[in-house]
Amino acid sequence: MYPIVKKERLAPEVLLLEVEAPQIARKAKAGQFMILRVDDPGERIPLTLADWDAERGTITLIFQEVGVSTTKLGMLNEGEAILDCVGPLGHASEIGEYGTVVCIGGGVGIAPIYPIARAQREAGNRVVSIMGARTKNLLFWEDKLRTVSDEVLVTTDDGSYQRKGFVTDVLKLLLDEGEHVDIAYAIGPVVMMRAVSHLTMEYGIHTVVSLNPIMMDGTGMCGACRVTVDGETKFACVDGPEFDGHKVDFVGLMKRQQMYLGQEKEAMERMTGLRIGDCRLRNTK
Repeated sequence: MYPIVKKERLAPEVLLLEVEAPQIARKAKAGQFMILRVDDPGERIPLTLADWDAERGTITLIFQEVGVSTTKLGMLNEGEAILDCVGPLGHASEIGEYGTVVCIGGGVGIAPIYPIARAQREAGNRVVSIMGARTKNLLFWEDKLRTVSDEVLVTTDDGSYQRKGFVTDVLKLLLDEGEHVDIAYAIGPVVMMRAVSHLTMEYGIHTVVSLNPIMMDGTGMCGACRVTVDGETKFACVDGPEFDGHKVDFVGLMKRQQMYLGQEKEAMERMTGLRIGDCRLRNTK
């Protein structure tokens, strides 16, 4: 059992849990993930590590409540415990002296981009971080990201905070203004990572993306997280989760992510007793 020592809501449907997991905290590196189970019948949930404290023996997890398993995870409170936590898994980010590194986080992807930005800056790089979300109230960790970045640029799709537009708009403006970028990291929705990769390809900038397709066992045994990279089949859990964004078959990846939407919808309907999309008046008396 892994006790929850802190719970915080960062944005609507986005939660932070700080969990006691000393063995994971001692070995964790930027870019790695872990897999947890809320309870015995629960499915495995892969989450990229957002932060960790080796001395306190804790790891920080940030997730969005989008299905039955993450909803159940969000129901846990401080003092309660997660049944299983396994990790750290996957290859760590390659950290080196590159020069200027751009770290791009979209939505919940802001969380796993933080330790990468921190590690790259500790390695002596100039770090420019770009963070984006659909609207202001979905943004989080701006102040935290500023502590590990030389510059932070913020954008919202609707213009409710800072710049209006997408992270690719900010990146393009940065490049067109003459900023020399040696390597870029992008973490967020697949469509965002695809857009960033297409843009950086035009400028010849090596780009690393962290893929989060469907994972089950996290050991490469099930094959659920197959992705095509440079024409070869890879497993995101054991070969990644980071890959060269210019070589990823994003079209195939996006199709795989749609495979279980029907089952996920049915599971939520069973859990809530409501059909997704239904609007029912509640008795407020």
